Amino acid sequence: MQPINDASAKAQVLADDRAHVFHSWSAQSLISPMAIAGAEGSYVYDYDGNEYLDLSSQLVNTNIGHQHPKVVAAIKAQADRLTTIAPQHANDVRGEAARLIVERAPEGFTHVFFTNGGTEAVEHAVRMARLHTGRPKVLSRYRSYHGGTNVSVNLTGDPRRWPNDTGTAGVVHFFGPFLYRSEFHATTEAEECERALRHLEQTIIFEGPNTIAAIILESIPGTAGIMVPPQGYLSGVRELCDRYGIIYIADEVMSGFGRSGEWFAIDAEPVRPDLITFAKGVNSGYVPLGGVIVSAPIVETFSERVYPGGLTYSGHPLACAAAVATMTAMAEEGIVENAKRIGDEILRPGLEALAEKHHVIGEVRGKGVFFALDLVVDRATKEPLAPYGGTSPAMGDLGAAMKAEGLFPFMNYHRLHIVPPCTISSEEATEALTRLDRALTAIDGHYQGS
Repeated sequence: MQPINDASAKAQVLADDRAHVFHSWSAQSLISPMAIAGAEGSYVYDYDGNEYLDLSSQLVNTNIGHQHPKVVAAIKAQADRLTTIAPQHANDVRGEAARLIVERAPEGFTHVFFTNGGTEAVEHAVRMARLHTGRPKVLSRYRSYHGGTNVSVNLTGDPRRWPNDTGTAGVVHFFGPFLYRSEFHATTEAEECERALRHLEQTIIFEGPNTIAAIILESIPGTAGIMVPPQGYLSGVRELCDRYGIIYIADEVMSGFGRSGEWFAIDAEPVRPDLITFAKGVNSGYVPLGGVIVSAPIVETFSERVYPGGLTYSGHPLACAAAVATMTAMAEEGIVENAKRIGDEILRPGLEALAEKHHVIGEVRGKGVFFALDLVVDRATKEPLAPYGGTSPAMGDLGAAMKAEGLFPFMNYHRLHIVPPCTISSEEATEALTRLDRALTAIDGHYQGS
């Protein structure tokens, strides 16, 4: 795709948007959206003739890149044959998508319940767990994001929950492991892991194990900061769930389908949850799709008992055709392996080199094409460059500098997330680091440490 320069088209797009589109997570009169004309591969194009390397993958979902020709072709072919069908019928691409997803899940998973996105997947996973156990409560960690609908936003452990939290959702929050900003006064990953698990067990005991249906965890928390859990933590959570009869829900909405350099981030440990939620990367968001991967014991619960839930567009043919094409292309083209290689060989060493040069980077963390820079005023105190739940002039300066360098950023509070498509090339990733180096000079003056 070639850059587009069309001022009149841009003006019409923005006029319609500002007059009629109600944007999510926004104060409507305080936003100024960028008008996007198109995208291809790792690039996004505006109407002013500019192209941007997409380091956001939009909302960390275009894992296979923009406009992958095999996926676009699959959607077109499906549209010519069958655009939609009600979920009570069997359909070839729905069944094939479910089979391919189950084949990539850990052993013991047999079925997929399709939704339209990640937040619905979480809602239904929690419903399944509550009905399976007959218990009301669900535990989730602070520094998490599970979605924007009623139950999922209450499970969320960041400030977006606060205006929506009536305290009636049966949710209890706990602290997960995060050594850089440890709540447990730990000095090593092993200490952080052991103390976080002890804290979780105490939370279970004081809440009453027989009242807890499920623990839900992002295998690697995404929007909350890409904190890769220490080795042994997820296994420890599995052991606690087994000990107290609690369902373990792995939220892989953001971390799944190649993002971490694995098909699922939970594959980094020999852990089998009871339910897995997914969305985003399963078809790169080309058509809305999410779902719950269901293990055999929970499927059996609803073998002769009606599952009280469903969606008109569950397993929509266009979305499932896109998922089949995406997973097939990922396997045939080595896209998951590419994400791991880019992370190991380019992003991690490159970002760590930037941290040596720009002291405003307090920590580099992540894996695959799933990294975050924790930006600080002072490395000794770890004071963040923006307050929790807010932003700052420094972060505004960084965003403007990145766009001036032709980079599409993903920023949250005091963090910059480096989350390009899993298909990004070595040359594109190296170029992104070069541009990022220049952009970071815009905020070097905000660092106050020695």
